[in-house]
Amino acid sequence: MTTSNIAADSQADIPQSKMGRLASASILATALEWFDFLIYSTAAALVFGPLFFPGLGGAGGTIASFATLAVGFVARPLGGIIAGHLGDKYGRKGPLVGSMVVMGLATASIGLLPGYDVIGNWGAVLLIICRLVQGLGVGAQWGGAALLLTEHAPVERRGFFGSLIQMGTIMGVVIGNAFFLIIGLFMGNDEFMAWGWRIPFLSGLLLVLVGIFVQLRIEDTPVFKTLQARSAAAASTGAIQKTPLAKAVRLYWRQILQAAGAFFVVNATFYILISGMLDYGVKRVGLDKTTMLVCVLVAISTQMISIPFFGALSDRIGRRKLYLTGAVLMGLFAFPFFWMVNTGSVAVIIAALIIGFTIHAVMFGPQAALFAEMFPADVRYSGASLGFQLASVFAGGLAPLIMTSLIAATGQSLTVSLYILAMAVLTWVAVYTIRERFQANLHETSEDIRDAKAAAHV
Repeated sequence: MTTSNIAADSQADIPQSKMGRLASASILATALEWFDFLIYSTAAALVFGPLFFPGLGGAGGTIASFATLAVGFVARPLGGIIAGHLGDKYGRKGPLVGSMVVMGLATASIGLLPGYDVIGNWGAVLLIICRLVQGLGVGAQWGGAALLLTEHAPVERRGFFGSLIQMGTIMGVVIGNAFFLIIGLFMGNDEFMAWGWRIPFLSGLLLVLVGIFVQLRIEDTPVFKTLQARSAAAASTGAIQKTPLAKAVRLYWRQILQAAGAFFVVNATFYILISGMLDYGVKRVGLDKTTMLVCVLVAISTQMISIPFFGALSDRIGRRKLYLTGAVLMGLFAFPFFWMVNTGSVAVIIAALIIGFTIHAVMFGPQAALFAEMFPADVRYSGASLGFQLASVFAGGLAPLIMTSLIAATGQSLTVSLYILAMAVLTWVAVYTIRERFQANLHETSEDIRDAKAAAHV
Protein backbone atom coordinates (compact mmCIF):
# COMPACT_ATOMS: atom_id res chain seq x y z
CA MET A 1 0.00 0.00 0.00
CA THR A 2 1.42 3.44 -0.90
CA THR A 3 1.92 6.22 1.61
CA SER A 4 -0.87 8.27 0.07
CA ASN A 5 -3.28 5.34 0.32
CA ILE A 6 -2.35 4.80 3.97
CA ALA A 7 -3.02 8.50 4.61
CA ALA A 8 -6.41 8.37 2.93
CA ASP A 9 -7.46 5.24 4.81
CA SER A 10 -6.32 6.64 8.15
CA GLN A 11 -8.22 9.88 7.68
CA ALA A 12 -11.36 8.07 6.55
CA ASP A 13 -11.33 6.00 9.74
CA ILE A 14 -11.55 9.05 12.04
CA PRO A 15 -15.19 9.84 12.91
CA GLN A 16 -16.31 13.39 13.63
CA SER A 17 -17.21 12.47 17.21
CA LYS A 18 -13.66 11.30 17.84
CA MET A 19 -12.24 14.55 16.43
CA GLY A 20 -14.54 16.45 18.77
CA ARG A 21 -13.34 14.53 21.83
CA LEU A 22 -9.72 14.85 20.76
CA ALA A 23 -10.09 18.59 20.13
CA SER A 24 -11.75 19.12 23.52
CA ALA A 25 -9.02 17.24 25.39
CA SER A 26 -6.25 19.03 23.48
CA ILE A 27 -7.77 22.48 23.99
CA LEU A 28 -8.24 21.86 27.72
CA ALA A 29 -4.69 20.62 28.14
CA THR A 30 -3.26 23.54 26.15
CA ALA A 31 -5.37 26.12 27.98
CA LEU A 32 -4.24 24.92 31.40
CA GLU A 33 -0.61 24.56 30.30
CA TRP A 34 -0.48 28.11 29.00
CA PHE A 35 -2.53 29.42 31.90
CA ASP A 36 0.26 28.18 34.14
CA PHE A 37 3.01 29.60 31.92
CA LEU A 38 1.37 32.97 31.18
CA ILE A 39 0.08 33.92 34.62
CA TYR A 40 3.79 34.43 35.25
CA SER A 41 3.84 37.26 32.68
CA THR A 42 0.96 39.01 34.46
CA ALA A 43 2.59 38.55 37.86
CA ALA A 44 5.91 39.76 36.43
CA ALA A 45 4.25 43.01 35.37
CA LEU A 46 2.28 43.54 38.59
CA VAL A 47 3.85 41.65 41.51
CA PHE A 48 7.33 40.18 41.21
CA GLY A 49 9.27 43.46 41.04
CA PRO A 50 8.40 44.72 44.55
CA LEU A 51 8.13 41.19 45.98
CA PHE A 52 11.48 39.74 44.87
CA PHE A 53 13.50 42.83 43.81
CA PRO A 54 12.44 45.65 46.18
CA GLY A 55 15.91 47.19 46.31
CA LEU A 56 15.93 48.03 42.59
CA GLY A 57 13.04 50.48 42.65
CA GLY A 58 10.23 50.92 40.11
CA ALA A 59 11.73 50.60 36.60
CA GLY A 60 14.69 48.54 37.84
CA GLY A 61 12.44 46.07 39.65
CA THR A 62 10.20 45.72 36.59
CA ILE A 63 13.18 45.09 34.30
CA ALA A 64 14.55 42.47 36.73
CA SER A 65 11.08 40.89 36.92
CA PHE A 66 10.80 40.72 33.13
CA ALA A 67 14.31 39.25 33.03
CA THR A 68 13.09 36.30 35.11
CA LEU A 69 10.17 36.04 32.67
CA ALA A 70 12.70 35.70 29.84
CA VAL A 71 14.52 32.89 31.70
CA GLY A 72 11.60 30.54 31.07
CA PHE A 73 11.98 31.07 27.35
CA VAL A 74 15.65 30.10 27.47
CA ALA A 75 14.62 26.63 28.66
CA ARG A 76 11.91 26.18 26.05
CA PRO A 77 14.18 24.98 23.20
CA LEU A 78 15.62 22.30 25.49
CA GLY A 79 12.11 21.16 26.36
CA GLY A 80 11.25 21.17 22.66
CA ILE A 81 14.40 19.19 21.79
CA ILE A 82 13.74 16.51 24.41
CA ALA A 83 10.03 16.23 23.59
CA GLY A 84 10.66 16.36 19.84
CA HIS A 85 13.13 13.48 19.96
CA LEU A 86 10.86 11.37 22.18
CA GLY A 87 7.76 12.32 20.19
CA ASP A 88 9.25 11.31 16.85
CA LYS A 89 10.62 8.07 18.30
CA TYR A 90 7.97 6.91 20.79
CA GLY A 91 4.78 8.85 20.02
CA ARG A 92 3.16 12.27 20.23
CA LYS A 93 1.12 11.68 23.39
CA GLY A 94 3.78 10.77 25.97
CA PRO A 95 5.79 14.02 25.87
CA LEU A 96 2.55 16.02 25.97
CA VAL A 97 1.41 14.31 29.17
CA GLY A 98 4.86 14.60 30.75
CA SER A 99 5.00 18.32 29.97
CA MET A 100 1.72 18.91 31.80
CA VAL A 101 2.93 17.15 34.95
CA VAL A 102 6.21 19.10 34.96
CA MET A 103 4.44 22.40 34.35
CA GLY A 104 1.81 21.82 37.03
CA LEU A 105 4.36 21.05 39.73
CA ALA A 106 6.63 23.99 38.80
CA THR A 107 3.72 26.44 38.80
CA ALA A 108 2.42 25.30 42.17
CA SER A 109 5.94 25.69 43.57
CA ILE A 110 6.01 29.36 42.52
CA GLY A 111 2.82 29.88 44.50
CA LEU A 112 4.64 28.68 47.63
CA LEU A 113 7.81 30.79 47.29
CA PRO A 114 8.71 33.23 50.10
CA GLY A 115 9.67 36.75 49.02
CA TYR A 116 12.75 38.92 49.58
CA ASP A 117 11.59 39.99 53.03
CA VAL A 118 11.72 36.35 54.23
CA ILE A 119 14.77 34.77 52.57
CA GLY A 120 16.43 37.65 50.74
CA ASN A 121 17.94 36.97 47.31
CA TRP A 122 17.24 33.25 47.62
CA GLY A 123 13.62 34.02 46.78
CA ALA A 124 14.68 35.33 43.37
CA VAL A 125 17.01 32.35 42.85
CA LEU A 126 14.20 29.87 43.56
CA LEU A 127 11.86 31.88 41.33
CA ILE A 128 14.32 31.57 38.44
CA ILE A 129 14.69 27.80 38.98
CA CYS A 130 10.93 27.31 38.95
CA ARG A 131 10.66 29.46 35.83
CA LEU A 132 13.30 27.34 34.10
CA VAL A 133 11.29 24.20 34.86
CA GLN A 134 8.16 25.92 33.54
CA GLY A 135 10.08 26.64 30.34
CA LEU A 136 10.99 22.99 29.94
CA GLY A 137 7.35 22.02 30.39
CA VAL A 138 5.85 24.46 27.91
CA GLY A 139 8.67 23.83 25.45
CA ALA A 140 7.64 20.18 25.37
CA GLN A 141 3.93 20.88 25.12
CA TRP A 142 3.20 22.76 21.90
CA GLY A 143 4.54 20.23 19.41
CA GLY A 144 2.68 17.33 20.97
CA ALA A 145 -0.64 19.14 21.19
CA ALA A 146 -0.37 20.63 17.69
CA LEU A 147 0.53 17.31 16.06
CA LEU A 148 -2.18 15.38 17.91
CA LEU A 149 -4.76 17.53 16.15
CA THR A 150 -3.14 18.24 12.77
CA GLU A 151 -2.15 14.61 12.24
CA HIS A 152 -5.65 13.40 13.16
CA ALA A 153 -7.54 16.10 11.23
CA PRO A 154 -9.13 15.65 7.79
CA VAL A 155 -6.77 17.19 5.27
CA GLU A 156 -9.30 19.80 4.15
CA ARG A 157 -9.78 21.02 7.76
CA ARG A 158 -6.20 20.79 9.00
CA GLY A 159 -5.84 24.56 9.40
CA PHE A 160 -9.01 24.82 11.46
CA PHE A 161 -8.19 21.97 13.83
CA GLY A 162 -4.59 23.14 14.19
CA SER A 163 -5.86 26.61 15.11
CA LEU A 164 -7.77 25.15 18.07
CA ILE A 165 -4.42 24.49 19.78
CA GLN A 166 -3.56 28.15 19.27
CA MET A 167 -6.96 29.11 20.64
CA GLY A 168 -6.23 26.98 23.71
CA THR A 169 -3.24 29.23 24.37
CA ILE A 170 -5.53 32.25 24.32
CA MET A 171 -7.98 30.52 26.65
CA GLY A 172 -5.10 30.14 29.09
CA VAL A 173 -4.37 33.88 28.90
CA VAL A 174 -8.04 34.81 29.32
CA ILE A 175 -8.48 32.51 32.32
CA GLY A 176 -5.24 33.77 33.87
CA ASN A 177 -6.05 37.46 33.46
CA ALA A 178 -9.63 36.89 34.63
CA PHE A 179 -8.25 35.08 37.69
CA PHE A 180 -6.05 38.05 38.58
CA LEU A 181 -8.86 40.49 37.87
CA ILE A 182 -11.36 38.68 40.11
CA ILE A 183 -8.83 38.40 42.91
CA GLY A 184 -8.06 42.11 42.61
CA LEU A 185 -11.75 43.01 42.82
CA PHE A 186 -12.31 41.08 46.05
CA MET A 187 -9.22 42.07 48.00
CA GLY A 188 -7.16 45.17 48.61
CA ASN A 189 -3.74 45.80 47.14
CA ASP A 190 -1.95 44.85 50.38
CA GLU A 191 -3.74 41.50 50.56
CA PHE A 192 -3.14 40.87 46.88
CA MET A 193 0.58 41.55 47.22
CA ALA A 194 0.85 39.51 50.42
CA TRP A 195 -0.88 36.31 49.35
CA GLY A 196 -3.66 36.83 46.77
CA TRP A 197 -1.33 36.54 43.77
CA ARG A 198 -0.40 33.01 44.90
CA ILE A 199 -3.86 31.54 44.27
CA PRO A 200 -3.57 31.26 40.45
CA PHE A 201 -0.18 29.56 40.77
CA LEU A 202 -1.38 26.99 43.30
CA SER A 203 -4.16 26.04 40.89
CA GLY A 204 -1.40 24.63 38.66
CA LEU A 205 -1.89 21.30 40.41
CA LEU A 206 -5.03 20.90 38.27
CA LEU A 207 -2.75 20.42 35.29
CA VAL A 208 -1.32 17.23 36.79
CA LEU A 209 -4.82 15.77 36.97
CA VAL A 210 -5.55 16.82 33.38
CA GLY A 211 -2.34 15.10 32.29
CA ILE A 212 -3.56 11.85 33.76
CA PHE A 213 -6.96 12.35 32.08
CA VAL A 214 -5.35 12.95 28.68
CA GLN A 215 -3.20 9.85 29.09
CA LEU A 216 -6.29 7.71 29.64
CA ARG A 217 -8.61 9.27 27.06
CA ILE A 218 -6.68 9.81 23.83
CA GLU A 219 -4.55 7.66 21.53
CA ASP A 220 -1.62 8.47 19.28
CA THR A 221 -2.02 9.80 15.77
CA PRO A 222 -2.52 7.75 12.57
CA VAL A 223 0.70 9.29 11.23
CA PHE A 224 2.76 7.98 14.14
CA LYS A 225 1.11 4.56 13.92
CA THR A 226 2.21 4.42 10.28
CA LEU A 227 5.72 5.43 11.35
CA GLN A 228 5.75 2.66 13.94
CA ALA A 229 4.80 0.07 11.33
CA ARG A 230 7.48 1.28 8.95
CA SER A 231 10.12 1.38 11.71
CA ALA A 232 9.28 -2.16 12.72
CA ALA A 233 9.61 -3.30 9.12
CA ALA A 234 12.96 -1.53 8.78
CA ALA A 235 14.22 -3.01 12.04
CA SER A 236 13.31 -6.52 10.87
CA THR A 237 15.63 -6.06 7.88
CA GLY A 238 18.49 -4.87 10.07
CA ALA A 239 18.33 -1.23 8.86
CA ILE A 240 19.88 1.34 11.20
CA GLN A 241 17.35 3.80 12.63
CA LYS A 242 18.70 7.36 12.71
CA THR A 243 18.11 9.67 15.69
CA PRO A 244 15.14 11.94 14.79
CA LEU A 245 16.67 15.12 16.25
CA ALA A 246 20.00 14.65 14.49
CA LYS A 247 18.22 13.91 11.22
CA ALA A 248 15.99 16.99 11.58
CA VAL A 249 18.94 19.31 12.19
CA ARG A 250 21.09 17.76 9.44
CA LEU A 251 18.46 17.59 6.69
CA TYR A 252 15.95 20.27 7.65
CA TRP A 253 17.98 23.02 9.32
CA ARG A 254 16.72 25.49 6.73
CA GLN A 255 13.08 24.73 7.54
CA ILE A 256 13.83 24.99 11.28
CA LEU A 257 15.26 28.49 10.77
CA GLN A 258 12.33 29.42 8.51
CA ALA A 259 9.87 28.28 11.19
CA ALA A 260 11.73 30.28 13.85
CA GLY A 261 11.71 33.39 11.66
CA ALA A 262 8.02 32.93 10.86
CA PHE A 263 7.18 32.90 14.56
CA PHE A 264 9.34 35.92 15.44
CA VAL A 265 6.92 38.85 15.19
CA VAL A 266 3.99 36.62 16.22
CA ASN A 267 5.60 35.61 19.51
CA ALA A 268 7.11 39.01 20.33
CA THR A 269 3.96 41.06 19.74
CA PHE A 270 1.93 38.54 21.74
CA TYR A 271 4.00 39.21 24.87
CA ILE A 272 4.11 42.93 24.21
CA LEU A 273 0.31 42.95 24.06
CA ILE A 274 -0.41 40.74 27.06
CA SER A 275 2.44 41.70 29.41
CA GLY A 276 4.40 44.71 28.24
CA MET A 277 1.21 46.73 27.82
CA LEU A 278 0.14 46.07 31.42
CA ASP A 279 3.27 47.79 32.68
CA TYR A 280 3.13 50.50 29.99
CA GLY A 281 -0.53 51.30 30.58
CA VAL A 282 -0.05 51.68 34.34
CA LYS A 283 3.29 53.51 34.43
CA ARG A 284 3.26 55.51 31.20
CA VAL A 285 -0.38 56.11 30.35
CA GLY A 286 -1.55 56.43 33.96
CA LEU A 287 -4.32 53.84 34.15
CA ASP A 288 -4.77 51.59 37.18
CA LYS A 289 -3.81 47.93 36.90
CA THR A 290 -7.44 46.69 37.06
CA THR A 291 -8.41 48.87 34.09
CA MET A 292 -5.45 47.65 32.05
CA LEU A 293 -6.24 44.03 32.89
CA VAL A 294 -9.81 44.59 31.69
CA CYS A 295 -8.56 46.19 28.45
CA VAL A 296 -6.26 43.26 27.70
CA LEU A 297 -8.88 40.70 28.73
CA VAL A 298 -11.61 42.18 26.53
CA ALA A 299 -9.31 42.53 23.53
CA ILE A 300 -7.66 39.11 23.66
CA SER A 301 -11.04 37.41 24.12
CA THR A 302 -11.79 38.31 20.50
CA GLN A 303 -9.10 35.82 19.46
CA MET A 304 -11.40 33.02 20.55
CA ILE A 305 -13.21 33.82 17.29
CA SER A 306 -10.47 35.28 15.08
CA ILE A 307 -7.94 32.45 15.49
CA PRO A 308 -10.29 29.63 14.36
CA PHE A 309 -11.59 31.93 11.62
CA PHE A 310 -8.15 32.49 10.11
CA GLY A 311 -7.22 28.85 10.65
CA ALA A 312 -10.29 27.84 8.64
CA LEU A 313 -9.55 30.53 6.03
CA SER A 314 -6.09 29.03 5.53
CA ASP A 315 -7.81 25.76 4.55
CA ARG A 316 -9.27 27.64 1.58
CA ILE A 317 -6.52 30.02 0.45
CA GLY A 318 -3.34 28.45 1.87
CA ARG A 319 -1.15 29.24 4.89
CA ARG A 320 1.70 31.22 3.33
CA LYS A 321 -0.36 33.96 1.66
CA LEU A 322 -2.30 34.63 4.85
CA TYR A 323 0.84 34.66 6.99
CA LEU A 324 2.61 37.14 4.68
CA THR A 325 -0.41 39.45 4.86
CA GLY A 326 -0.34 39.36 8.66
CA ALA A 327 3.36 40.24 8.80
CA VAL A 328 2.81 43.31 6.59
CA LEU A 329 -0.18 44.47 8.61
CA MET A 330 1.67 44.06 11.93
CA GLY A 331 4.61 46.13 10.71
CA LEU A 332 2.30 48.90 9.47
CA PHE A 333 0.16 48.96 12.63
CA ALA A 334 3.14 49.19 15.01
CA PHE A 335 3.02 53.00 14.90
CA PRO A 336 -0.76 53.73 15.02
CA PHE A 337 -1.00 51.22 17.86
CA PHE A 338 0.97 53.36 20.30
CA TRP A 339 -0.65 56.57 19.03
CA MET A 340 -3.98 55.09 20.03
CA VAL A 341 -2.79 53.74 23.40
CA ASN A 342 -1.15 57.05 24.30
CA THR A 343 -4.51 58.85 24.11
CA GLY A 344 -5.34 57.37 27.52
CA SER A 345 -8.91 56.67 26.41
CA VAL A 346 -10.03 53.23 27.58
CA ALA A 347 -12.23 52.74 24.50
CA VAL A 348 -9.41 53.69 22.13
CA ILE A 349 -6.92 51.46 23.99
CA ILE A 350 -9.29 48.49 23.73
CA ALA A 351 -9.77 49.21 20.01
CA ALA A 352 -5.99 49.35 19.50
CA LEU A 353 -5.53 46.06 21.33
CA ILE A 354 -8.34 44.36 19.39
CA ILE A 355 -6.79 45.41 16.07
CA GLY A 356 -3.38 44.20 17.26
CA PHE A 357 -4.73 40.85 18.42
CA THR A 358 -6.70 40.40 15.17
CA ILE A 359 -3.60 40.98 13.05
CA HIS A 360 -1.74 38.57 15.32
CA ALA A 361 -4.47 35.96 14.70
CA VAL A 362 -3.98 36.25 10.93
CA MET A 363 -0.61 34.53 11.48
CA PHE A 364 -1.21 32.59 14.68
CA GLY A 365 -4.34 30.83 13.36
CA PRO A 366 -2.73 28.93 10.45
CA GLN A 367 0.65 28.47 12.16
CA ALA A 368 0.19 24.91 13.50
CA ALA A 369 -0.84 23.61 10.07
CA LEU A 370 1.95 25.56 8.34
CA PHE A 371 4.61 24.10 10.65
CA ALA A 372 3.20 20.56 10.40
CA GLU A 373 3.30 20.73 6.60
CA MET A 374 6.89 22.00 6.55
CA PHE A 375 8.40 18.76 7.94
CA PRO A 376 8.11 15.06 7.02
CA ALA A 377 6.52 12.67 9.51
CA ASP A 378 9.69 11.13 10.94
CA VAL A 379 11.18 14.48 12.08
CA ARG A 380 8.04 16.61 12.36
CA TYR A 381 7.88 16.83 16.16
CA SER A 382 11.59 17.67 16.41
CA GLY A 383 11.64 20.18 13.55
CA ALA A 384 8.41 22.03 14.37
CA SER A 385 9.15 22.18 18.11
CA LEU A 386 12.70 23.40 17.62
CA GLY A 387 11.67 26.17 15.21
CA PHE A 388 8.82 27.23 17.49
CA GLN A 389 10.93 27.29 20.64
CA LEU A 390 14.02 28.95 19.14
CA ALA A 391 11.88 31.96 18.25
CA SER A 392 10.42 32.01 21.75
CA VAL A 393 13.89 32.66 23.23
CA PHE A 394 14.86 35.57 21.00
CA ALA A 395 11.39 37.01 20.38
CA GLY A 396 8.75 36.34 23.05
CA GLY A 397 11.03 35.92 26.04
CA LEU A 398 12.90 39.16 25.47
CA ALA A 399 10.05 41.32 24.11
CA PRO A 400 8.67 42.78 27.37
CA LEU A 401 12.23 43.28 28.67
CA ILE A 402 13.32 45.02 25.45
CA MET A 403 10.15 47.13 25.39
CA THR A 404 10.61 48.28 29.00
CA SER A 405 14.32 48.97 28.47
CA LEU A 406 13.76 50.95 25.26
CA ILE A 407 11.14 53.16 26.86
CA ALA A 408 13.22 53.62 30.02
CA ALA A 409 16.24 54.65 27.92
CA THR A 410 14.47 56.92 25.42
CA GLY A 411 11.12 57.81 26.98
CA GLN A 412 9.57 57.20 23.54
CA SER A 413 7.21 54.47 22.35
CA LEU A 414 8.50 55.12 18.81
CA THR A 415 11.50 52.89 19.55
CA VAL A 416 9.17 49.98 20.38
CA SER A 417 7.26 50.55 17.12
CA LEU A 418 10.53 50.37 15.19
CA TYR A 419 11.39 47.17 17.09
CA ILE A 420 8.08 45.60 16.04
CA LEU A 421 8.59 46.75 12.44
CA ALA A 422 12.03 45.12 12.30
CA MET A 423 10.62 41.81 13.54
CA ALA A 424 7.75 42.00 11.04
CA VAL A 425 10.28 42.38 8.21
CA LEU A 426 12.24 39.38 9.51
CA THR A 427 9.07 37.26 9.65
CA TRP A 428 7.96 38.33 6.16
CA VAL A 429 11.32 37.33 4.66
CA ALA A 430 11.29 33.98 6.49
CA VAL A 431 7.76 33.09 5.35
CA TYR A 432 8.41 34.27 1.80
CA THR A 433 11.20 31.70 1.51
CA ILE A 434 8.99 28.82 2.73
CA ARG A 435 7.84 26.43 0.02
CA GLU A 436 4.05 26.14 0.23
CA ARG A 437 3.03 22.54 1.01
CA PHE A 438 -0.65 23.33 1.45
CA GLN A 439 -2.60 20.17 2.36
CA ALA A 440 0.52 18.02 1.97
CA ASN A 441 0.43 14.31 2.82
CA LEU A 442 1.52 14.25 6.48
CA HIS A 443 2.37 10.53 6.29
CA GLU A 444 5.26 11.28 3.94
CA THR A 445 8.68 10.64 5.50
CA SER A 446 12.09 12.07 4.68
CA GLU A 447 12.89 8.80 2.88
CA ASP A 448 9.77 9.20 0.71
CA ILE A 449 10.87 12.73 -0.22
CA ARG A 450 14.38 11.51 -1.01
CA ASP A 451 13.09 8.66 -3.19
CA ALA A 452 10.69 10.99 -5.03
CA LYS A 453 13.55 13.40 -5.82
CA ALA A 454 15.73 10.53 -7.02
CA ALA A 455 12.93 9.23 -9.27
CA ALA A 456 12.37 12.71 -10.71
CA HIS A 457 16.00 12.89 -11.81
CA VAL A 458 16.07 9.46 -13.46
